[in-house]
Amino acid sequence: MNDRTLTPELLRKVDAYWRAANYLAVGQIYLRDNPLLKRPLGLADVKHMLLGHWGSTPGQNFIYVHLNRAIRKYDLDMIYVSGPGHGGPAVVGNTYLEGTYSEIYPDVSQDEAGLRELFLQFSFPGGIPSHASPECPGSIHEGGELGYSLSHAFGAVFDNPALIVACVVGDGEAETGPLATAWHSNKFLDPVTDGAVLPILHLNGYKISNPTLLARITREELEQFLRGCGWTPLFVEGHEPGPMHEAMATALDTAVERIKHIQREARVRGDLSRPRWPMIVLDSPKGWTGPKVIDGQRIEGSFRSHQVPCRRRPPRSTSGFSKSGSGATGRRSCSTSGAACGRSWRSWRRRAGGAWARTPMRTAGRSSAT
Repeated sequence: MNDRTLTPELLRKVDAYWRAANYLAVGQIYLRDNPLLKRPLGLADVKHMLLGHWGSTPGQNFIYVHLNRAIRKYDLDMIYVSGPGHGGPAVVGNTYLEGTYSEIYPDVSQDEAGLRELFLQFSFPGGIPSHASPECPGSIHEGGELGYSLSHAFGAVFDNPALIVACVVGDGEAETGPLATAWHSNKFLDPVTDGAVLPILHLNGYKISNPTLLARITREELEQFLRGCGWTPLFVEGHEPGPMHEAMATALDTAVERIKHIQREARVRGDLSRPRWPMIVLDSPKGWTGPKVIDGQRIEGSFRSHQVPCRRRPPRSTSGFSKSGSGATGRRSCSTSGAACGRSWRSWRRRAGGAWARTPMRTAGRSSAT
């Protein structure tokens, strides 16, 4: 008896789509040319000024592809709100990967020339911002100001009974006053006349330079806090992609089916008692799948991956650098080793097979309903 949520083929496609989205994110942050790495990566291919946020992005890409799978499975009317919208490469990359971006901006086409334009325009003079912004197709939430994602999500579903908003909440964002208050917006949600909000707390452990509070309290305390706010948390935890894909798929299916059950009980059977809505806690490393260590300093799973984990620092003189590409300054230059910036992301070569919905939408992993 096979009780797995994902078939081997679907797991392969979901993982390939995620890796493609991760590559698009890295390309936006780093590259100005050579978008498909058809030749060895050189310093001339890298932007002179690197600006962007990697740390939150792979987790958001992971969420996005899984939401797309759920949309297709349940035929959902769903939108995606990115609370940690400084991870702009995620929303831009996914709208490009699904084709929507090229429909709105034909010059950013679905070929090598368009991919180069996508990379070049990101956080570049005359291009687009590094945060989620109005230029991104379907955007209703600006990504540069943290704290308002849940409020916007609830506002979107009021008097909109068919809609589900998947709202990603960063664990740093969760420390802001507006977000901490917005957990209680579920008290105002009418399961008969309103849609539903599915919060996904992205617990990756770090802000720009500090650990986050919610990642440092015990699992028991976090669960009690969320339950006290009226939610039923489903935990997805780990770092190995295969088990995490299965865990996330299972958690999402459980959440969607609970939402449908709550709405059916209220709309068909007249149960008007206030429900306890589901939410997901995704506990995954910050900067997931990126470089784990550079020059002896931990990158993945630390605050150092928040923005640009490997900076463009050409050597002042070749004599100051060892054969490994590590210099006297303790910084690794991308000019001496393309692998320093690209090794972890070069596994992507082609778009995943299969059709995916043009709708928005980790770790031995496990999912648990509590």
